[in-house]
Amino acid sequence: MAHLAHYREAHPLPFVVTHWVNLISMVLLILTGFSIHYPFVPGFMAICRGLHLFCAFVLVLNCITRIVLSFFVKSAPTEGTREEVTDIKTWLPQADNRHQLGAWLKFYFFVKKDFPLSAKLSGLQKGSYIAIAVLIFVMAYTGFSLWSVTMEAPFFAAGVNLVGGIMNMRVIHYFLMYAFICFMMLHIYLANVEGFDQTKLIFLRKEEGGLVYDPARHTIVGEDDLHDK
Repeated sequence: MAHLAHYREAHPLPFVVTHWVNLISMVLLILTGFSIHYPFVPGFMAICRGLHLFCAFVLVLNCITRIVLSFFVKSAPTEGTREEVTDIKTWLPQADNRHQLGAWLKFYFFVKKDFPLSAKLSGLQKGSYIAIAVLIFVMAYTGFSLWSVTMEAPFFAAGVNLVGGIMNMRVIHYFLMYAFICFMMLHIYLANVEGFDQTKLIFLRKEEGGLVYDPARHTIVGEDDLHDK
């Protein structure tokens, strides 16, 4: 076996649920956003706007929920182990992230075939996931600045004035959507570059055997062939 074992402890059920909510909300926001910008289904505008707003609220609340849960729910700090730590620790710099940037870049760009032995999330993954959380709040701000119910509130009106008017805010909101699209494509690549075991784990809860890793000693300590059990 050339890869670390994939256990459910790496992705506890609460985080699987928030992941699903994020996925569905983002896809619906993108589809309804395109439809609002360029109506291609006659008589569908009111439904699109309503669904767009609903998914925006869900996405923001889900993002806040995920952040709060990270301080209480435990997860594995690396693949290949069932040991768990408070999840927020897996988003901070870890010993298993040290001196890994070069190795990960070589792996992602197919310069090196060996999968780096690292923390559950590489430094690049941590950076991109934290950036998307920030982007969700920025996107929500630009969206609520365009919504007639909230656009006149001082907090949102100040932003509209800062960018030079409602049309500029609309343009910013529209092109930020492409940042979400690029992130989703990047996320799919980063999550599956080693194989589809990660995707099967988080969507189907299917564990996969492999190398067993000791996060305390930062080394491989054996193999776990789940199929033989």
